[in-house]
Amino acid sequence: MQPPKPKLSWKSLLFPLLGLFGFFLYIYLFKVNILGIFATAKTVNPFIYSIAIMFGLFQVLFFTVSWHVLTNHLSIKMTIVRAYLYVWYGMYVDTIVPAQSISGEVTRIYLLTRDGCGPFGKVVASLYAHRLLGTAINAFALIAGLVLLTFGGNVNPIVFNLIILVAVAIIAILVLMFALSFKQQWTLKLVNWGTKFAQKIRIGKTQLEKLKEEAVEITSHFHDSMKQFRHNPRTIAYSLSYLLISWIFSLSIPYLVFISLGHPVSWSIILVTSAIFLAVKSIPVGIPFEVGLPEAVMTTLFISMGIPGALAATATILTRIITLWIFFIIGFGAQQWLELKPVVSSAVNTEKIKIDPLS
Repeated sequence: MQPPKPKLSWKSLLFPLLGLFGFFLYIYLFKVNILGIFATAKTVNPFIYSIAIMFGLFQVLFFTVSWHVLTNHLSIKMTIVRAYLYVWYGMYVDTIVPAQSISGEVTRIYLLTRDGCGPFGKVVASLYAHRLLGTAINAFALIAGLVLLTFGGNVNPIVFNLIILVAVAIIAILVLMFALSFKQQWTLKLVNWGTKFAQKIRIGKTQLEKLKEEAVEITSHFHDSMKQFRHNPRTIAYSLSYLLISWIFSLSIPYLVFISLGHPVSWSIILVTSAIFLAVKSIPVGIPFEVGLPEAVMTTLFISMGIPGALAATATILTRIITLWIFFIIGFGAQQWLELKPVVSSAVNTEKIKIDPLS
């Protein structure tokens, strides 16, 4: 059976367009000067803004390399080019599918297992370890931003306390993720709970036993992989170093956007805003966080830290053009390539068989 031919439809653009509408509604309700936004946008330096776009591409590249280090250590068969395409594909799905916090990673798991790159448990372990490292960097960045704001920032006390609350929540999540990654007994308990739940909804006994065996096997692969990471700190160090480079490029995007507008801001504002943005985005809230809500959050944070409303909104829009719309277009291209290539190859092979029936 041939895979369905992917196409860009109005449904794919629905969530981004709704989010764009919601953001401008937010601007209107909070009386941000819309004419001021257009006036500020006209002052953008195209050269510096182009560098910000280039940094966005480098951000995704080093993010991919960081993940590839982990998959390569687990002997998952995947080239760096294919990994780069998988990441872009996942980012495209992030934009159009609700529950953004996990949809991109679920997409990469599907692609790797579909293409036979490695066992399901190992694939999950590579993504889990990568998110664990990302969460640790996010917590560190948020704490660093708080320290900088304490000694020289201009932020509303209520917002400052909320930032502290978010930092505590991230650290708590980080501790829980570490515990789950090394406590196989806890995972097996989850499998048993799932089995009991399946019994209540009357799944067949044979099917239930098969599902439990597969779950135990996946759990075994996952924890064996996490043990490999624990016993090979050099691999973790390499992955972490590439992820840090990706983070630097990520933080540089809004920083360069403000510079391109002729209004440089402190790194503390960039650190705190980016860390909170990623923290909220990583929570599975059941709605597409990539549309509308992040723009409102970023603009609110910028304004609360003393940045004028029109400038905050303009910088947010220009930043999201890079991290949402440009990424969306590139991700769609990666999705088209990965899905259409098997279709084309299948069509070519079929044509060869018709031409040469003895082949």
